[in-house]
Amino acid sequence: MSQDQAAVFHALHRGETPLVLFNVWDAVSARVIAEQGAEALATSSWAMAHAMGLKDGEAMTIDAVLQQVGEIRQVSDLPLSVDLETGYSETPTGLAEIIARLIDQGVIGINLEDQKIGAATLRPCAEQARRIEIIRAAAERAGVDLFINARTDVWFFAGAALPEETRLPETTRRAAAYGEAGANGIFVPGVTAPAQLAEIAAATPLPVNAMVSDVAQEALPDRLRELAAAGVRRISTGPGSYRAMLADLAMRCGQFTPR
Repeated sequence: MSQDQAAVFHALHRGETPLVLFNVWDAVSARVIAEQGAEALATSSWAMAHAMGLKDGEAMTIDAVLQQVGEIRQVSDLPLSVDLETGYSETPTGLAEIIARLIDQGVIGINLEDQKIGAATLRPCAEQARRIEIIRAAAERAGVDLFINARTDVWFFAGAALPEETRLPETTRRAAAYGEAGANGIFVPGVTAPAQLAEIAAATPLPVNAMVSDVAQEALPDRLRELAAAGVRRISTGPGSYRAMLADLAMRCGQFTPR
């Protein structure tokens, strides 16, 4: 079952149009998004942690993540990718065990960041590539072609110290190394300009994932077309769908709450 879903998830990155993922954070959000005709589901670590009163950055334990994954799987059998942040372990054995547990829950994809949690710095490229190799080997032992979406924070908080002119070459260098290590996609949060995304897409054979978290609903179709034209193959909302829900709740509550 998991391998069949993994094959479907891989194929969704090679379709005529980009794969669009409205990220989920619990069973209810997963059910709602699945009922709208979603082709696959993906979690947002930020939204999942925030919904539990925690901060992003692996403040949730891996056991809590797995519990949420199990609850999501109970309400939907769509292919499920999990935001694993930096992997929840610094040891090869620990990392491999976590991957095995996720696959045992039916997970067929992950996001893996190359920042160091709590340090706001990037891991050395070779170190991150080795972690991807460990994950790939663990997935192969489980018999699942896990989709590893390698997130690079070159353009995000951890890469803030990098000179602007070095970011594109550093992104393509890391994409090449991560792909060789076994990654299937490259996620570049912080890059929003279609021209920059087009440069990245042209420089790597990996499907490029862009995040759209703050576009007004009426402007979203045009934004998705722009990203598709730039060569983006996967578009995710990150915590955007969760934030939109909270904003709507606040607006509705504010209409009836005396100030």
